[in-house]
Amino acid sequence: MKRAFVIGLMGVALGMASVAHEFWLLPKKFRFKVGEEMQVAFLVGENFQGEPWNLARHKVERLEVHTGITVKKLADKVRPDKGKNLSYTFDREGTHLLALESNFAFLEQPADSFKMYLEEDGLENILDERRRTGRSGERAREFYKRFAKVIVQCGTKLDNSFRRSAGFRYEIFPLANPVSLKPGDYLDCQVMWEGKPAPHAMVKVWSHVGNRIFLQNIYTEKDGTIRFPVSSPGPWMVSSVKMIPSEQEGADYQSFWASLVFDIQSP
Repeated sequence: MKRAFVIGLMGVALGMASVAHEFWLLPKKFRFKVGEEMQVAFLVGENFQGEPWNLARHKVERLEVHTGITVKKLADKVRPDKGKNLSYTFDREGTHLLALESNFAFLEQPADSFKMYLEEDGLENILDERRRTGRSGERAREFYKRFAKVIVQCGTKLDNSFRRSAGFRYEIFPLANPVSLKPGDYLDCQVMWEGKPAPHAMVKVWSHVGNRIFLQNIYTEKDGTIRFPVSSPGPWMVSSVKMIPSEQEGADYQSFWASLVFDIQSP
């Protein structure tokens, strides 16, 4: 597989302006023992810098934890507590995949803001459609949905739960278990739309190094894959946005935001 083309700057200042807002799940740590409790924050923000997700406005439609062949439904355990939206106690060793799907929320933007958002997230298909139909100067109404996954580890037993599909319409899969990786390794991921590889999609890869954020913007290959170095320890996020003409009345477009969070341990 060819390495995907990196188009973004490797270093991003913390205060860099952004139109789009990522959404992700972030536990206080990523390694646990059996019987230990995990607390997870639902975060939204720019440049991998999050603030609490507004659960008064948004709704969790589905929240599950996958390990081995077991799936546990956790949506009824969600709380609006800042930084403690979910508590989960591990009852078995293994790699665990936590997956969340939100409802659709509504957003309306002026034409210039919408254009900036499309350019920032590589949504050239919508930019071209608006130019072709003479709508580039019009306001845009959008329904948007979140798909978020995070991989954590309980004990030392590794398994293939990281590969499990959450059944999301837009989904990012790691092709190796991030738990087993060290700084300097490479990770391949695959982006899927409706169960098929998503070619030429922009993917953002975020990492923390001290108090700085590093970003790589990468386009997927024909098979929906990207490859990137996990160059530093700490939390990483892979994210991408898919937008289509709205299938529902009341908006012009629908967008689907996918994120995958994992942690790289120090050697």
